[in-house]
Amino acid sequence: MSLFSEEELKRYRRHMVLADFGGEGQKRLKLSSVLIVGAGGLGSPAALYLAAAGVGRLGIVDDDVVSLSNLQRQVLHATSRVGTPKVESARATLKEINPHVKLEPLNARLTPDNALDIISRYDLVLDGSDNFATRYLVSDACYFAKKPLVWAAIGQFTGQLSVFKPYERDENGTPLPGYRDFLPEPPPQGSVPTCPEAGVIGALPGVMGAMQAMEAIKELAQVGDSLAGWLIIYEALSTEFLKIRLTHRPDNPLTGQNPSIRSLKDADHTFGMV
Repeated sequence: MSLFSEEELKRYRRHMVLADFGGEGQKRLKLSSVLIVGAGGLGSPAALYLAAAGVGRLGIVDDDVVSLSNLQRQVLHATSRVGTPKVESARATLKEINPHVKLEPLNARLTPDNALDIISRYDLVLDGSDNFATRYLVSDACYFAKKPLVWAAIGQFTGQLSVFKPYERDENGTPLPGYRDFLPEPPPQGSVPTCPEAGVIGALPGVMGAMQAMEAIKELAQVGDSLAGWLIIYEALSTEFLKIRLTHRPDNPLTGQNPSIRSLKDADHTFGMV
């Protein structure tokens, strides 16, 4: 019996005729699962493209509700859903995009008590959160669960993107860089303005969220070159992309020579919580 219905074969035909992707890549997508952390500016376009691409199971975790100020960039949502939980609004949109995807809305905030359990249920995690506390928590939980993390961040007119797989090692036996190699400590509280304080151009999270979806598809379908070990910086006003190699830090508290974080309970994940 075929894994795909006739309707799905028509739906995914543009994928299946792709060289180096084809039916095998589509099969891997259908058998895979992704957790999106945050149904906001980054999570919105990422969710749309992952659902349209045919990822088999898509979880979205967020405890917020849709507000009018979200709609300038959070394209999962609509004016008629202001006041609705974001995960329910996301489910309504994504169901219309692709009814073949199993949707799992999680109206909750990730905490040190639930993060490892939730993240362990999925093959890959996409971080669209907007605060340092959640970013460190998600990256640490992905390390312990051995799940690839597709991470992005935005601010005003600039975006950043990477894939973190610090549980894997390179050809020299060195752990691949993780979020704590890129940013060992969060900036002092208040030193980095939030989006409500500094603003963000609406199309920027669309660009970065779509790039997150592309990197997730590559990882799941096992095509192309992984972005693990690299950081992409996008400057929208000058239309420039910069690709920077990341390196492992020997003092990394997770993967360094003398690790001090051996479980989620060993780290402070409360700084900067909003």
